[in-house]
Amino acid sequence: MDEVTLHVKHVDEHKLIMSVYVDDLLITRDKKKLVEKFKTNIKDKFKMNELSLLSYFLGMEVTQFEQGYFLYQKSFSLKILNNFAMVNCKPVSTPMILGQKLMKEDEAPKTDGKSYRSLVGSLLYLTATRPDILFVVNYLSRYMQDPSQIHFMAVKRVLRYLKGTVSFGMHFMKSSFVNLVGFSNNNWGESDKGMMSISGYSFAMGDRIFCWNSKKQSVVAHSMAEAEYIVIYVAAKQLIWLRNMLNDLDFNQ
Repeated sequence: MDEVTLHVKHVDEHKLIMSVYVDDLLITRDKKKLVEKFKTNIKDKFKMNELSLLSYFLGMEVTQFEQGYFLYQKSFSLKILNNFAMVNCKPVSTPMILGQKLMKEDEAPKTDGKSYRSLVGSLLYLTATRPDILFVVNYLSRYMQDPSQIHFMAVKRVLRYLKGTVSFGMHFMKSSFVNLVGFSNNNWGESDKGMMSISGYSFAMGDRIFCWNSKKQSVVAHSMAEAEYIVIYVAAKQLIWLRNMLNDLDFNQ
């Protein structure tokens, strides 16, 4: 199987799995000799530094233990807080005020768009291990063009939430239950003026979520039912991709 960043090589009944991002590689296998042979072959053609057991990859930290692993971005979270002078801010319990509705034209004074875009961009990268902030960060990303002080206060609240949750991440444990389970939902016509609904889905293997998304729909749904069909369509495409990938790894779904 060959995807954009994930490659699986079958050698008899064994597999070599490699994830590639530019010049960074993650390699795993079910037979140690496969990795050793791969490293020997690639070192003959390219200069390569081997970093041994995975502990850090693309800004993500990994703690491995016998029953699973913990994936988080604590160092990156602290870097964001430091870069935007929020290290000593007062934490809050939620990333967004309940029921808050933002608008592109809210009559509030405009703010520094460059700082706003830099902050939201950093938070978007953090959503790789933080599904709890995905919705609000995606919501705030709509106002990058011409943000107001209200938008900037909303994104600073995310930082205050981050202050109290820098150690949060994804905890993956070994499990005998490996069925692929998915959920989808939408909020119909919630965005300002354009009346675009927001699609959301998540997928889990057993009880561990590993794939999630929250995004504004590309067309205007004229009813709740139509909005539901749109999100189910989007989720189904992702489901087919995940199922094909898992089948190739012998986790037939």
